[in-house]
Amino acid sequence: MTDYLANVRKYDSGADEAIVKKIVTHLGIALRNRDSSLVSCTDPEELGRVKEKWCGKKLGITGDAADKAVEAVCKAMADDRTKSRVTFYYLTAKELGKLGALA
Repeated sequence: MTDYLANVRKYDSGADEAIVKKIVTHLGIALRNRDSSLVSCTDPEELGRVKEKWCGKKLGITGDAADKAVEAVCKAMADDRTKSRVTFYYLTAKELGKLGALA
C-alpha cells in the first residue's frame, strides 16, 4: 500500500491515503499481475477499457469528458514508462473532479 501511495504522491503530493486504499481494494487481484497492474497509453483497447470500466461504470463519466481526462493523465505521466494503474485511476478521478465520490 505504501508503494502505491508514494507513486501517487509523485503526481499529487496531497493525495488522500484513504482514496488510494479504496482504489487498491477496487482493483484487487488485477494488481497481482505486472501487466494488469500497469496502464499503456499507447494501447487504444487498454484506454477504452479504462474509459468504459473506470470512468463510465465507477465514476459515471463517459464520452468527451472521459476521453479528455484519460488523455490528460497520459500526458501527465508521459515520462513514466511503467504507469501504475492505481496512480492512473487516482489521477483520472482527480481530473474528473470525482475523488470525493471515492471517499
